[in-house]
Amino acid sequence: MLCLVGIVAAKEYEVNKKAGEYGILIKIDRNPPIAGKNNVEISITDASGKAVTDAKVALSYSMPPMAGMAPMNYKADAELKGNAYMVIVNYSMAGSWNNDIRITRAGKTTSVKFTIDAK
Repeated sequence: MLCLVGIVAAKEYEVNKKAGEYGILIKIDRNPPIAGKNNVEISITDASGKAVTDAKVALSYSMPPMAGMAPMNYKADAELKGNAYMVIVNYSMAGSWNNDIRITRAGKTTSVKFTIDAK
């Protein structure tokens, strides 16, 4: 009996954004992101392309209110690991989630927004 096994290399979900003087690369370890826990990596570069490692980074995520349900709003602070900021988000249900990353550095706050559909 011959059994063939295929190996699939899953690529994480990626979003590239620009926020003021910063370039932001957001990677989520699942593609598509899922209802439940997702590991998020946020890489921030300055105008010269150098990694920003001296900022406070927070990720807020929410689902708009629906009939019979209260709005869902959550916030998680990211932790610097190497040259990227790591945070775990827990999308409590499948559907469209609004995400807002806030970067505070040298007394200035910049934010970038993106939407994902959790499966």
